[in-house]
Amino acid sequence: MIRGSEDTAERYKQDIFKYAKQKYDAEPDYPWVKSPESAVLRHKDNAKWFALLMTVAKTSLGLNNSEIVNIINVKCDPVLIGSLIKEKGYFPAYHMNKEHWITVLLDGSVSIDELYNLIDLSYDLSK
Repeated sequence: MIRGSEDTAERYKQDIFKYAKQKYDAEPDYPWVKSPESAVLRHKDNAKWFALLMTVAKTSLGLNNSEIVNIINVKCDPVLIGSLIKEKGYFPAYHMNKEHWITVLLDGSVSIDELYNLIDLSYDLSK
């Protein structure tokens, strides 16, 4: 991974965690021993996930590269998913229901403001 991508991904992760804390009082939860860098953001009242941040190989997203990248999975409207996956940085959900979840690269190809909008939508859809 090129250094700039790592820096962007780390900045995005920290911005997302700060946003989730301020808006939803949600702190990252790290539930997997075998994947200690993977974090889940949950609703306070019912513990349902509204975001999952992790690293995957690009090949897991259908790309022809084994480079490791940072991603976020968020719940999304199925109609919106159909439009978004045509855009740069968006993919069918990795390890989640592809009809209701979407994967977004945390490499700067999608703006942080758009990610905040998707997190808000995911929060509402996952109540």
